[in-house]
Amino acid sequence: MAEKKPAPLLVLISAPSGAGKTTLCDGLLVACPSMTRAVTCTTREPRKGEKDGEDYYFLKAEDFLRRVQAGNFLEHATVYGNSYGLLKSELLSKLRAGKDVLLNVDVQGAATIRAAAEEEPELKRALVTVFLTTPSLDDLETRLKKRGADDAAVIKKRLAAAKQEVAQWKNFDYLVISTSKQEDLRRTLAVVESEKMRVARSHAPEF
Repeated sequence: MAEKKPAPLLVLISAPSGAGKTTLCDGLLVACPSMTRAVTCTTREPRKGEKDGEDYYFLKAEDFLRRVQAGNFLEHATVYGNSYGLLKSELLSKLRAGKDVLLNVDVQGAATIRAAAEEEPELKRALVTVFLTTPSLDDLETRLKKRGADDAAVIKKRLAAAKQEVAQWKNFDYLVISTSKQEDLRRTLAVVESEKMRVARSHAPEF
């Protein structure tokens, strides 16, 4: 008799800007062939090289609004004039296909998804939330400066936001204190492996 696979996971990773969330998510996708990224909808124009359905689902503003009004999105927001949203069907279709799904979201988005999962048994059963943060605010500031993507004013704004974001860590299932790319990935893979072995998601062999 073929061994039954554990139920798929919906792995949500959140972190302050600059803590290494995107790097961690990229590492997880490489390390876990069964894991796939949740594709977000957006109203912005595609950038060079971006493909519809792979990088984003590119929607017209009126189509996006229609989906908002229909309640299709788990969470959505408007950033710098462009709208972004995560379709409930995007997650459920991939989970039902037996794939682990990876979500890279900010703290506010994580709270919205947690609340939505309370109303949707399939999502609630699959959801595992991980909060990644640096050991200190000084360490985060160093990383942001080293990244070289923002000026001093933007870094100051990101650090102020980080203080509020880190205060939400107790709302997550797991806390990973970032040390190195390799160690962050090792710890998060351990979380994924542990969650796979939960009795609620596993099947014991039939003797």
